[in-house]
Amino acid sequence: MAVQLPPVFLERMEKLLGDEYPAFLDSYHAPHFSGVRANLLKINQAEFEQIVPFPVRPIPWCSTGYYTEEGLKPGKHPYYHAGLYYIQEPSAMAPVEALGVQPGDRVLDLCAAPGGKSTQIAGKLQGTGILVTNDISSERTKALAKNIELYGVRNAVVLNEAPDRIAKAFPHFFNRILIDAPCSGEGMFRKDADMARQWEKHSVMKCEAMQKDILRSAAELLAPGGTIVYSTCTFAPEENEGMIAAFISRHPEFSIKPIPQEWGISGGRPEWLKPGDTSEGDHDYTADAASQTSNCGRLWPHLIEGEGHFVAVLQHNGTMAGIEALNVQAAEPEMVRISENRRPAKDKLSRRKKNGPPERTEPTEQELLGTWSSFAASNLKLNSEGEPIMFGGNVYLSPIAKDRLNGLKTVRPGWYVGTVKNGRFTPGHPLAAALRPDEALRTLSLSSEDGEAVRYLKGETLAISPDRIQCMEGVEPKGYVLVCIDGYSAGWGKWLDGMLKNEYPAGWRWT
Repeated sequence: MAVQLPPVFLERMEKLLGDEYPAFLDSYHAPHFSGVRANLLKINQAEFEQIVPFPVRPIPWCSTGYYTEEGLKPGKHPYYHAGLYYIQEPSAMAPVEALGVQPGDRVLDLCAAPGGKSTQIAGKLQGTGILVTNDISSERTKALAKNIELYGVRNAVVLNEAPDRIAKAFPHFFNRILIDAPCSGEGMFRKDADMARQWEKHSVMKCEAMQKDILRSAAELLAPGGTIVYSTCTFAPEENEGMIAAFISRHPEFSIKPIPQEWGISGGRPEWLKPGDTSEGDHDYTADAASQTSNCGRLWPHLIEGEGHFVAVLQHNGTMAGIEALNVQAAEPEMVRISENRRPAKDKLSRRKKNGPPERTEPTEQELLGTWSSFAASNLKLNSEGEPIMFGGNVYLSPIAKDRLNGLKTVRPGWYVGTVKNGRFTPGHPLAAALRPDEALRTLSLSSEDGEAVRYLKGETLAISPDRIQCMEGVEPKGYVLVCIDGYSAGWGKWLDGMLKNEYPAGWRWT
């Protein structure tokens, strides 16, 4: 066996699975499955299937997901750097599919890092509605923010908050909530041997306490008639059926919606629960709630091509109000504003030193935002994408009014478009990554096959003749150019006199 499994874990699984146990155990001798998921924000499914540069086959429960061959390295292709696909374990694609996201929804991904499920949600929103993506770990939000930017998400806010604090700011605001809950990770033992070694440190009981608190906050965040999807990558009934049965018992306004049968996913195991018995974990649930857990989904490594996962779709039985009618009143913030306090604008001529020239004043926020407007007018053909706001010297287009984020630890208040320094606007890489070629006044397409695209991704300056810069009518080639790979946006370059200065960020480069 390639991975050393904890004896206590094996003993429990043998007891639970009975006749299935030998097949379950044999799955640990097989390699784990890998997959990619097409990013619908940058490429449609038909185009992806036509240009994907390696063999793929479809994943039953995700229409945009594909199995890849063992040993393949899809991250070593320019299309990955252009954000055309996300590398993701196949079973991990199921929770977002179960969430049923539609364009225009208000969606919260509560435990989001590193961001794979958030990018999947964003693809379904298609630039509409609102995505708030959060993780309680400040370190993990770095990867989360980078993935949101790499995959061209325009309508997302990235938070680093505890769920209960978000609930105070956004009571009953979201109509879709995803909880990819922190768990004991048993379903990932085959993929990650270190998780098996660390298992005893991540006790089931410790995870249960966190999961219960997160579900409680999610109920306060959800709008009437909305949907919560709760998922884990563990087999423990206490963290799965037991957690959901207890939630349903406390919240009779919810019911468990069945997983589509065509996905080929097994049902929940209510027979593993003992209603009224709290000896194994802090659960107290009714027999009816326990029986409902048969509608949950379990992905078993010996039954499907993927790792171990659990999925429960919790449907609020109230009447869904229109999105525009959802509660938008925020609680009084306890922390400082997300933006720096600025002095009110004053007439420069009224602030003079005695017998001297006028005092210099700090530019107002509107003046700083004006540099973005000027850049956009000279380089882009972009419709309104949100409220322009300043945050730490950077300009963002936010899908949420600025005061709604007061008091929250905000990593990204929206689509990062650039930085203002010394009165000059410099476009950011996330702006380029999310643009379509027809939204830039100047574009350059590099081929993924002749090495030129890789040279750009490595940060090299390129010799480019002016006839290769595709300009809209009346626009000169000199200036900022949206660099594309086979027609898909990848980053910025700055063209002058036959040379393209490379603006691809150092931390993103091909290595």
